[in-house]
Amino acid sequence: MKKLLAVLLATVFTSSALLMANHHKSSEKGPLRHVVMFQFKDSSSPKDIKKVVDAFNELPSKIDSIKDYEFGTNNSPEGLDDGFTHIFLVTFEDDAGRAKYLPHPDHLAFVEILKPHLEKVMVLDFSAEH
Repeated sequence: MKKLLAVLLATVFTSSALLMANHHKSSEKGPLRHVVMFQFKDSSSPKDIKKVVDAFNELPSKIDSIKDYEFGTNNSPEGLDDGFTHIFLVTFEDDAGRAKYLPHPDHLAFVEILKPHLEKVMVLDFSAEH
C-alpha cells in the first residue's frame, strides 16, 4: 500500500510539474512588435512616398536593436483602412530594444523625412504571446 501511495504521489507531483512548466511556457512573452501605419498627404507624389519608404527601409541596417523588419502596402478588400496605405512591422527583442530605437538619431532623422508628407500615423506595439 505504501508503495502504491508513493507511486501515486510521484505521478501527481510529476504531472503538476509538467503542467506548471507548460503554463509558464505558454504565457511567456515573445518579441516586441512595433506596427506603424501611414496615411500620406494628397500633395505627396509617388516619388515623395518612395523617398519615405526607402528611408524607413534603411533603418534596420542602421539600428541594431531592430531584430526583424517587414513592410508593405494595404491590399485589404474590406475598406476599413481609414486612409492608411503603408504598413511597417518592426520587431525588437524586448522593450529595451524599442527604448533604444525611439530616440536613436537615425530614427529621428527618418521622422524629419516623413513629417512633410504625413497626413496621419497609427502606431501600435505589442509583445507577441505564445
